[in-house]
Amino acid sequence: MQLSPLADGFALHLDGRIIIRHSTVEPAIFVGRGQERMEMYRGNFAIEDYLVERVALAHAEIDGDTIRLSSTKEGKPRLTLRLDGNHLVVAEADPAINRVFIRIVAETAEHVWGGGEQMSYFDMRGRRFPLWTSEPGVGRDKSTEITWRSDVTGKAGGDYYHTNYPQPTYLSSRRYALHVETTAYSVFDFRNDGFHEIEIWAVPERLEFFAASQFTDLVSQLSSRFGRQPPLPDWVYNGAIIGLKDGENSFVRLDKIRAAGVSVSGLWCEDWVGLRHTSFGARLFWDWQASETRYPHLRQKIAELNDAGIRFLGYVNPYLCVDGPLFPIAEQHGYFAKTAEGKTALVDFGEFDCGVVDFTNPAAADWFAEEVIGKNMLDFGLSGWMADFGEYLPIDLFLHNGVDAKLMHNAWPVLWAEVNDRAVKSRSKTGDALFFMRAGFTGVQAHCPLLWGGDQSVDFSRHDGLITVISAALSSGLLGNAYHHSDIGGYTSLFGNVRTPELLMRWAEMAAFTAVMRSHEGNRPRDNLQIDEDEAVLAHFARMTAIHVHLAPYLKALSQEAVETGLPMQRPLFLHHENDKATYAVQDAYLFGRDLLVAPVCAAGISEHTPYLPKGEDWVHVWSGTHFTGGETVTVAAPFGEPPVFYRKGSDWTALFDGLKAL
Repeated sequence: MQLSPLADGFALHLDGRIIIRHSTVEPAIFVGRGQERMEMYRGNFAIEDYLVERVALAHAEIDGDTIRLSSTKEGKPRLTLRLDGNHLVVAEADPAINRVFIRIVAETAEHVWGGGEQMSYFDMRGRRFPLWTSEPGVGRDKSTEITWRSDVTGKAGGDYYHTNYPQPTYLSSRRYALHVETTAYSVFDFRNDGFHEIEIWAVPERLEFFAASQFTDLVSQLSSRFGRQPPLPDWVYNGAIIGLKDGENSFVRLDKIRAAGVSVSGLWCEDWVGLRHTSFGARLFWDWQASETRYPHLRQKIAELNDAGIRFLGYVNPYLCVDGPLFPIAEQHGYFAKTAEGKTALVDFGEFDCGVVDFTNPAAADWFAEEVIGKNMLDFGLSGWMADFGEYLPIDLFLHNGVDAKLMHNAWPVLWAEVNDRAVKSRSKTGDALFFMRAGFTGVQAHCPLLWGGDQSVDFSRHDGLITVISAALSSGLLGNAYHHSDIGGYTSLFGNVRTPELLMRWAEMAAFTAVMRSHEGNRPRDNLQIDEDEAVLAHFARMTAIHVHLAPYLKALSQEAVETGLPMQRPLFLHHENDKATYAVQDAYLFGRDLLVAPVCAAGISEHTPYLPKGEDWVHVWSGTHFTGGETVTVAAPFGEPPVFYRKGSDWTALFDGLKAL
């Protein structure tokens, strides 16, 4: 970074790129005060701001690497910045400030990506993105009936920018990246042709900048900054993780699934802790230990599965129900977050209340990692679990570290990931035990070994269906999250929206070309088709698992590459074809490693597909062997079982890829 004084301001350059241009006439930095209103209802937030003050800090004084900013030449500095390498550090700020706005120089034809895990729009240019971890919502499209009905009945409709995993980091097609070091609510606004505006509801610690001549190097820099995942466990390459929540009948159904030829690496039973029955239906019993009623002799069953080469996975979240045996232990030791009166804060999850384990209390974090996850799960025989609900920290709690819960809310998924990671490390299970999370924020990469895309609708909808998983994987992957997967068939079924055989099969086709295959019965298993309830679906699923297993040598190589370079398994087309600008906005296809291009069928009623193939390469259609020249859109047949997949001509993996036709 280079700081250059100007006659009426300053300019910041990053390896020759102008990043900030500030003058009295066109100021780039503003400060102010706001009064926010935040209301949470079961993980969904209504947020609005009353802006009391927004003032341009038009006057800048430069002293070496220090910038003192004030609203007038005669006024006192309200913000002092210091250039420290490629960091722009906030050295001092007026204590009255709780809003900061910074404008970054933009180009009209620029593309931007990142923002954490974005579901609707991979290329963020032209839109505004608030960054706040929350439930993503149902439908996520205010023009649809399902979103409207979800809003009316449970404030749960969502919008295009809602995400479990936001992160104030973006990459630009100008080959630089920017990260804002803050946990506060923030906004990335990419709607202006001439600048990007960053809005932060607190004074940030610093802005960090990264630059490279190639996108791959930029992604590697970011993964080094935020953390890299260990290799995927070898056992995941043996097939799919089958999600069943049917008590001891899950083992019977698993036998049927295996008898149909499905390759199985794990059995995932989120109901391993038992159920409670409410007017909303069956819910998990939020006390994290095996239920002998729901799963008799589970430890023995787990051992039998292990003998068959199949791992057992469960479920956990950071809440404890008041009527479970773990609650009084945690309360006795003061491990829960508090109310303003100093009492244990209780959260209503729909006919049952829970305490929030306060992970800012080191003793509470240690207890949960050791006693709950360590002893009740890992020592019991679990090889993995869904680590859920990281985005649910209420903002009116009082925490052990004394930090406002509004500033801890975004950081909470990272603390939750760290607790899970600590438990795994305590048993020397890193690279063997596998937990997966949907919530995240800056730094989750260093602790969470696998993301999952959250609770998509059981459909092909544009903003909440199958296609959103691709954008989620690509955006999060650029920020150092190497491994991503999703619930095969989606999760959320409401208002008569149910799975079709077509959806299950198309989703399985995509999942075969991701890091991990995992099925889910969804929120309403009895209303929705399951993979073992339709012979054609089951046979198709068996073939998709065979494809995934066949690709194991390639997947292992990609995992090792992720460890060494931070490059994700699923990559945007431009990552290896940066001179082909037609690839910059593609979000319905991805490179699986460098050598495979996957363009899943993400719409109903499709029998052929027309993906774009990047120029500069010749591509081979896996199923027909037809050769195509890159740089054009091609049409290929896409019957069930043959998703549009291509490999680079001349790839070192040609023999492996050609072998897919025989499966």
